[in-house]
Amino acid sequence: MRAHIYLLLMTVLAMPALPAAPIKAGAAVADITPKDFPMNMPGGFSANAATSAHDPLTVRALVLDDGQTKIALVVIDHLSVPRKVSAEAKELASKQTGIPVDHIMVSATHTHTGVSAADELVVEKEGGPKLNDRQIKANAYRQIMFDGISQAIIQANAKLRPAAVGVGVGQLPHEVFNRRWYLKAGKMEPNPFGDLDRVKMNPNNSPDVLDRPAGPTDPALTILSVQDDRRKALALYANYSLHYVGGIPARQVSADYYGEFARVAPARFGGGEDFVAMMSNGTSGDINNIPFGSSRPPRAPFEQVRIVASEAADAAWSAWRTIPKHEKIVPLGMVQRVISLKYRRPSAEDVAKAKAVIALKDKTAKDKLPRLADNYARSVIGAAERPEESIDIILQAVRVGDFAICGVPFETFAETGLELKKKSPFAQTMVVGLANGRHGYLPTPEQHELGGYETWIGTNVVQKDASVIIVKNLVEMMAGLK
Repeated sequence: MRAHIYLLLMTVLAMPALPAAPIKAGAAVADITPKDFPMNMPGGFSANAATSAHDPLTVRALVLDDGQTKIALVVIDHLSVPRKVSAEAKELASKQTGIPVDHIMVSATHTHTGVSAADELVVEKEGGPKLNDRQIKANAYRQIMFDGISQAIIQANAKLRPAAVGVGVGQLPHEVFNRRWYLKAGKMEPNPFGDLDRVKMNPNNSPDVLDRPAGPTDPALTILSVQDDRRKALALYANYSLHYVGGIPARQVSADYYGEFARVAPARFGGGEDFVAMMSNGTSGDINNIPFGSSRPPRAPFEQVRIVASEAADAAWSAWRTIPKHEKIVPLGMVQRVISLKYRRPSAEDVAKAKAVIALKDKTAKDKLPRLADNYARSVIGAAERPEESIDIILQAVRVGDFAICGVPFETFAETGLELKKKSPFAQTMVVGLANGRHGYLPTPEQHELGGYETWIGTNVVQKDASVIIVKNLVEMMAGLK
């Protein structure tokens, strides 16, 4: 009998105590729009310098505190999260707010019209060449990004006040399309390595070419809604599995639909001046906004961004209307796990072929090579010569009541996000991509067998079963929080 009582006591003690006080929340925005143009935009294979800003780039932060656990969710308008900049900004914010470093999630929207930042300062070496203009500007923007991340968290924490939270899920299926397609017989062209893939990313949008998409989409638009103690909208943390939209005016910086959503959302939710809306990138590694198999009318620059952002804000509003009640007392939790993944290594045959491509001098012969052959030949050699055997990546799982958020530092495929949602022990789950870093694409092992852009060495850098390992870890982490 005593043993049973002892076990019961241990079980009770092991259970996390529910918070006794209402949750508190604070949100803030920091402007990180560059002022010193031209600035290099990192998206794409060729140099692309911006000469002005079409719309602002920002860092948006939401801090939640249940009296026992404090967490911060941060979204930055950038192609990726520079890991060292983010780590330093977290350290500073942690010292000034008391939020543990591993309770801060920083994710990137993946706008392709952000600007380049140095992950660590490029230092001029004694006797070496002077820094060029591009390096100087990347160093300067690194500081702007560092200040933006740290100050957004610090300011959000300073605004903490009694709040209530609710979770809703809307649907926006007609703006997400799987971009990987099986083609009709005889329509596949050689990839940069001279081989034939089984599927192609962004193929010719013609019924004579297209067969069927190679994977699903995730049409869910999930929101974490935060109200103050007077039931007025305080913040909105949204998530949608769609790559950037594009169609930005030439040579202009833009936050793409993520930024436009943040500007449109206040009209839907009636928030005051302090209301902060943010859109995080979901599992969109194989998803974009091109309606394969059909066509849409031509759009003016930025028009499609406005359309998608407005529809996303409508879907968020519809999701908000499904929330039965915003709860004042909800348990928070957050766990971080660092795991090691092996780098992919090309075969000796692949390396020999890559060296032959780079060594080719005859222009006529070089012009006959598949598109981007030289770029990917250099990626193959780089992968072969990489001194490290593995890379450590950060995974995070967050609990807000019966709602979970998973953070993955990859361009994650939609089917992996759907798998995490299915296996989650929580009522609703959100999967945030490009969180705490960006380590290339994350195809499933089955998608690796099909080939295509996202599976090539250079765009994918880690072992082929990495998605399986990541799902296993995140499911365990969520189970621990539950």
